[in-house]
Amino acid sequence: MNHLTNDQAAPAPAPAATLQPNPFSLEGQVALITGGGTGIGFDIARCMVTAGATVIITGRREAVLAEACAELGAGAHYLVNDVADLPALDGLVAELEATYGPLDILVNNAGINLKKPALEVTDQEFARILHTNLHAVFALTRAAAGRMVARQKGVILMISSMAAYYGIDRVVAYAASKSAVEGMVKVLASEFSKHNVRVNAIAPGFIETEMSRTAMNNDPERRDRAMRRTPMGKFGQPADIGHAAVFLASEAARYITGASLPVDGGNSIGF
Repeated sequence: MNHLTNDQAAPAPAPAATLQPNPFSLEGQVALITGGGTGIGFDIARCMVTAGATVIITGRREAVLAEACAELGAGAHYLVNDVADLPALDGLVAELEATYGPLDILVNNAGINLKKPALEVTDQEFARILHTNLHAVFALTRAAAGRMVARQKGVILMISSMAAYYGIDRVVAYAASKSAVEGMVKVLASEFSKHNVRVNAIAPGFIETEMSRTAMNNDPERRDRAMRRTPMGKFGQPADIGHAAVFLASEAARYITGASLPVDGGNSIGF
């Protein structure tokens, strides 16, 4: 057994972590959510507003954004922006910070899909999906992360997909883009985490939105297959993704980075 001699001092204990009264609160935080006017993005915005954040949603259609903000309440604001316009993204972050203050949380939610047999997908279609779902995500993340790293504080969330976890037919371009996003999360977390900027992903399972409901009703075989392999026996709600986003953005998740969280009712482990 080793003993300390008289001239050897025991190492000082690590300081106890300061616990927040409510570690799930986003009070005082500024969050940017792309594609926040509809669908999952809207519910992420709603949950973050409820958690106390000042939320700025973006999208291409001002009328949709204005209507969403009216429903979300005083904590929500909007900026009209097309994430596919890469040269405009630095200006988007600069305008947001000049108006609302330093950006604390970025949620890369905006994305597009293409359901088509792989042999019929053109180069132009494939490139369009990757441009919006991957190139734009990186460009906006770079614009926001540069400021976050300088301040030594920030959270970046990517919205991934079950399509990045296993092979789903007829979504080759979408699956490729989301698989790339999953890889990007790991690399960016490795680079940014030492600067107190955490990077994580949420992988929604089969979530009931107006768009997904229409798609599933048009493809009942796929709908039934998805339900059969979901242990919880039901599809998720957009708020399920919103609550997960609040958690990952909050102090409650302060030691989580480089992770991808499936919010899928067990679909990814179902048989």
